[in-house]
Amino acid sequence: MTRIQKKNTTTILEAALDVFSIYGFRGSTVDQIAQAAGMSKPNLLYYFPTKDAIYTALLNGLLENWLNPLYDMDANGDPRTEILSYVHRKLDMAQSFPRESRLFANEIIQGAPRILDLLTGELKTLVDDKATIVRLWAEQGKIARIDPYHLFFSIWALTQHYADFDTQVKAVIGDTAHDPFPQAREHLDHMFTSMLKP
Repeated sequence: MTRIQKKNTTTILEAALDVFSIYGFRGSTVDQIAQAAGMSKPNLLYYFPTKDAIYTALLNGLLENWLNPLYDMDANGDPRTEILSYVHRKLDMAQSFPRESRLFANEIIQGAPRILDLLTGELKTLVDDKATIVRLWAEQGKIARIDPYHLFFSIWALTQHYADFDTQVKAVIGDTAHDPFPQAREHLDHMFTSMLKP
């Protein structure tokens, strides 16, 4: 791929991320993406033959980054430090990549037609492995006895909420310029520290 082709591919994917994260897959069109990318529809279709191809490329790139923080959880580390570090990384991703979070949420809401194999494959295997580690920490008395799967669900829900429901968060706080993330981090630290205490 030439430098220009790489640049155009990146431009298309960035534009598509904007469009898909607002309108979802069904509500988005190739025309909208082409317009957002500042190129003609035929030119866009040279790089990606269908809307589905663009969406799938975005999801594949997103999922690799989405799983990395969980891979980083170290079985040999201090349990509370490892779990809180995972919470922090997920919250940082919600702050830094809100469009990607909304894209992922839209895909899940629609029944995950393009990533169900990954959810039931790589993601499930990874979560099963980490759940075994969390159970072992609990059995060793290092953390409270908690259901590891629901621990992960809680972390995902509580961190990604700040990206997926950004408009609601700012409306309820009453200040659209307010950055909720520092307080969110402090709140989640307190909540999970209390929850994990043996």
